[in-house]
Amino acid sequence: MATGLLLGGCSGTEEDGSAEPARSSPASGPPRSPTPDATTTADASTAADTGADTGADTGTGPSAGATGLGFTPDPDRAPKTRAEARRLARSVAATPADWAPGFVRRGPYESDPGAWPVLGTDCVWQRESLPPTVLATLTRNSELPAEGAKGPIRVTAVVTVHRSVQDAEWEMAGMLEEALRCPDQQLRQDERIAGLLSQGAAYGLLANFTSEDSLTESGKYYSDELGGPHYYYWVQSRLGQVTVAVGGRGAKGRSDDDVDSALRQGAGQMLSRVEIALEAPE
Repeated sequence: MATGLLLGGCSGTEEDGSAEPARSSPASGPPRSPTPDATTTADASTAADTGADTGADTGTGPSAGATGLGFTPDPDRAPKTRAEARRLARSVAATPADWAPGFVRRGPYESDPGAWPVLGTDCVWQRESLPPTVLATLTRNSELPAEGAKGPIRVTAVVTVHRSVQDAEWEMAGMLEEALRCPDQQLRQDERIAGLLSQGAAYGLLANFTSEDSLTESGKYYSDELGGPHYYYWVQSRLGQVTVAVGGRGAKGRSDDDVDSALRQGAGQMLSRVEIALEAPE
C-alpha cells in the first residue's frame, strides 16, 4: 500500500501514550465530536453495546472519499459494539516489528481502550473516559533504543474506532483546531511540545493517496531526559469510521528522515489492516 502520508507537509514530533495526544484515540482534545442529545446518546450507546438495531442511520457506510480512494467499506463488517471495536483496534495498532528492525516495546506499551487523552483548557493532556461517540481506542508505544551517541527514536500508534463516519470526521477536524488553540502543550510532567503547526488534506491533496482524510502536526519536542528541541511529527488518517495515527520523536544523533521512515512504515501497515478488515469483498 502506498504510504505517502503527508510526511513532507510540516515538521514536528509525536506523543507517547500515557496522558498524551492519542489523537485518533488519544489525540482528542475538548470534545472532537458533536455533543448529541442525551436521549439519542443513551439509545445509541445501548444499541452499540448490545448490537441492537435502532433503525437510525449510523453513518458507517461508504463516505464521500471512498470512490476516489478505491476503498468501499462493507457495512456488515463495520464494528457496532465495543467488543468488536476493541478487537479491531488491537488487530490494527502497530507493534514494534511494524516500524522497522530493532524497535522494541516502550512502557506503558498499551493504553486502556476505555479511555483517551483530552487536551484541557490549560493545554495539558489528561486521560478521560471515552465519549459516547467512540467505541474504542488503543495506543501502543515503541522505541528504537539509544545506541552509542544516538538517542532513542520513540513512536506511538493510535487506533480509534468511532460509532459512525461522521464522528470520525469530527475528530479529525478537532485535531486541526488544537494546534491553533494550544501551540505549546504539556504531554506529561516531564515532556512537552512547542510551536505546533497543523495541516489537513482530503484524498488526492498534498500527497494524501492512502486515506479519505489525513492531517499532520509538527513542532519541537522537549523532555527532562532527552533535552531538546528535537524533531516531533504526528500523522493521522481516516478510513470510514476508523482513524489511525502515528507519531514520532527524535533525539540527539537521529535525523528527521530516521523518524519519518519509521512513521511511513507504521502508518502504511495500519491503514492496510483497516482496509482488509472493513473493505467490501470484490
